[in-house]
Amino acid sequence: MEFSVQTSKKQEIIGITDEVSAIIRKSSIKNGLCNVFVRHATAALIINENADPNICIDFLNALNKAIPDHAGYLHDMVDNNAGAHMKAALIGPSETIPVKEGKLLLGKWQSIMLVELDGPRERNINVEIIKS
Repeated sequence: MEFSVQTSKKQEIIGITDEVSAIIRKSSIKNGLCNVFVRHATAALIINENADPNICIDFLNALNKAIPDHAGYLHDMVDNNAGAHMKAALIGPSETIPVKEGKLLLGKWQSIMLVELDGPRERNINVEIIKS
């Protein structure tokens, strides 16, 4: 299954747990694994706290400190987004979460989140559920 997320900022973190959970419910699979994959080279997925929005701000600030944009990267001569590519590669495009009794086996404070690094754009997210 697939769904899209329209981002609205250059960089932002958007919770997608509800969309993934809805796909699991529709699948009627009770136990297994759920793989979530973003099909873009300048976006990524994380599992982290989504209750306090400051975590998302802190995450992006730390990431930008570690990999600053426009730091003389060769790829910036092509389309000016080398930093976004490197950040996305380090974070990764997918997460795999156990499914137990028809629900994502996430901790109390955990959420699946899309990390937009070169928006705003429409991002496509694939969800594959493997029955165990």
